[in-house]
Amino acid sequence: MQEEKVHVRLLIVAGVALLWMTAVFGRLGYVQLIRHSDYLVRAQRQQQRTVDITPKRGAIYDRNMHPLAMSVPVESAFAVPTEIGDNKAMAARLLSGVLGIPRDVLETRFDSGNSFVWVLRKLPPDKADAVRALNLKGVYLQAENQRYYPKRELAAHVLGFVDLDEKGLGGIEYQLDSTIRGKSEKIVVMADARQRWFDGSAAQKDQGANVVLTIDEKIQYIAERELAAAIAKTHSLAGTVIVQNPNNGQILALANWPKFNPNTPSESKTESRMDRAVSAIYEPGSTFKLITLAAAFDQNLIRPEEVFDCENGKVYVAGHRIRDHKAFGMLTVANILALSSDVGAIKIALRLGPPKFYDYIRNFGFGQQTGVDLPGESRGMLRKLENWSAVSIGSISMGQEVGVTPLQLVTAVSSIANGGTLYKPHVVSQLRRGDQILPMTGPLAPSEPKEVIRPETAATLRRLMEGVVLNGTGKLARLDGWTVAGKTGSAQKIDPNTGRYSPTQLIASFSGFAPINDPAVTILVSLDSPVGQHEGGQVAAPVFKRVAEQVLAYLDVPRDVPLSPKLIQASYKRAEAEEVATLEDFTPVDFGSQPDQPPTTEPIEKGVKGKDLGAEPANPSLTVALDEGGDIALPDFQGKTMRDVTEMCLRLGLEPVLVGSGLATDEAPLAGSKVRRGAKITVRFGDTGAPAKLASKANGIHKNR
Repeated sequence: MQEEKVHVRLLIVAGVALLWMTAVFGRLGYVQLIRHSDYLVRAQRQQQRTVDITPKRGAIYDRNMHPLAMSVPVESAFAVPTEIGDNKAMAARLLSGVLGIPRDVLETRFDSGNSFVWVLRKLPPDKADAVRALNLKGVYLQAENQRYYPKRELAAHVLGFVDLDEKGLGGIEYQLDSTIRGKSEKIVVMADARQRWFDGSAAQKDQGANVVLTIDEKIQYIAERELAAAIAKTHSLAGTVIVQNPNNGQILALANWPKFNPNTPSESKTESRMDRAVSAIYEPGSTFKLITLAAAFDQNLIRPEEVFDCENGKVYVAGHRIRDHKAFGMLTVANILALSSDVGAIKIALRLGPPKFYDYIRNFGFGQQTGVDLPGESRGMLRKLENWSAVSIGSISMGQEVGVTPLQLVTAVSSIANGGTLYKPHVVSQLRRGDQILPMTGPLAPSEPKEVIRPETAATLRRLMEGVVLNGTGKLARLDGWTVAGKTGSAQKIDPNTGRYSPTQLIASFSGFAPINDPAVTILVSLDSPVGQHEGGQVAAPVFKRVAEQVLAYLDVPRDVPLSPKLIQASYKRAEAEEVATLEDFTPVDFGSQPDQPPTTEPIEKGVKGKDLGAEPANPSLTVALDEGGDIALPDFQGKTMRDVTEMCLRLGLEPVLVGSGLATDEAPLAGSKVRRGAKITVRFGDTGAPAKLASKANGIHKNR
């Protein structure tokens, strides 16, 4: 009996032990096998923190591989509050003195309960060194990247800008953010049971693609400099200059005013960051008469020598009287364009009819996006044909009741320049990763150009547009040495107080191209609300002239018109005139060196095939001495080509006045003379063996400087 009791007790103990072991091993199996991943995540959450670090963005270059945007290494300060312990007040006080952050703000961060907090990101080198010198426990420095724009405002509206986390917020930086932006880098903060930080690791870096633009930084500089000068002279509210290659749609320069510095975008107003070239809508005014005449010529409805009665400056359309800006009588079609007759344009449009007119407007790209690879593009304003009123055809024929962007208009003018083909405008030339050229897909993929008018129509229009410059409203756009065609525009703005067209607030513009028979560039100039003289032929045409002459010389475009003695004499007079004062709010770019220093002293960026593109080294032959007053010593231009002279002058911030063709033979003032930035320099070209004829003239010029 006693043995049976012992046996029962053993069985009970064994059963309990078996149940206990079953429960233990069952729980272990549940934890190890079923809940393993859940507990692993919870453990990692307690032991480590993953913090995103700004990725290294690809660089942005101009068409000649000059860097316009790059990422440079900087350091950011962060803290692990649990390591700081009871010294948080002291750490906050010391860091506040070094970084200028309020002490209470730092204490709040340290007491937040987070295992990782940023103290201050993207530190300048001196502040990073100061934090390092404090040697505070629990405060560390982490390497990051910062976007840097070495040419400051140059092409800012094309480039755009980024936020603190290196995300693109404008321009190409935004449009191609996913391409330029590398994969996010991370640091992992590890902690033991006491939450002491003891290790960290970084994710594999994956740099974004580099972008090569169609923009030429020197042409961009010319456009921005002349636009700034025009704004200062006319007191316009805003302005745009676009330089385009009419033969392929490439944008060589896109300048807007107001401007901003993408290195410090928060310091600029929102309107300064607006890319007016693609976003601003305005009534084009008389420049739209090009579309009216293009449609009528293409339909064989008019001839250049055909005469229209402009009825002394007034015409009735559907019972509405429309007055011309002048009381014209009988005018040929050529003179209707040259003298910009509103009544003449209306009569031509009435002969064409609304349906055909609407089709041509659409074919030229108005009322729809051009497809340019920049963000924020507007479609403009063009009502559907069924919504036109009886008077709409009269208004639209002279550039009212229709809204366009500067980019739409310059692209349409380019189609006339190249023989009738409309190309999609674009600013991206290539995507590169190292030596590899990446395929252009999506919005960057090239599109098929389309013929909008017959080549014969384009040729006729080019001849008539030349008449605008030679005999009409665009005489101030006439170039020294090149044939030119264009059209002026003076579009009245709506007065918000009256709801009517303002007699003084206008959009003054000029659109044209040169040379006529083999166009190299199409240029649009638009000025918003110039004060005083306010017509396109008065204020925009001269800007076109200055930009075109410098750009054509820089591109080495052969002159197709011999310089007359009058033009040569005029160039002398310009050289003798007072130098243009440097604009107080416009800082020219020194192409020989970077105008701003990046926030690091380490190598900045390596270009394609190892070429150092962090700074553009100055050509030793272009180096000039600066005296104590900052005056510029002129180099010797003799034997240089027009392109070389133009580039050298741009490097020095000077305005070249080029006379003749061939190689440089003489200059005024003489080589070695001291001039101020912005001065006009006359350089004569011709046979290098010809005797110099500017020396005596130069002596007199130098005395006046």
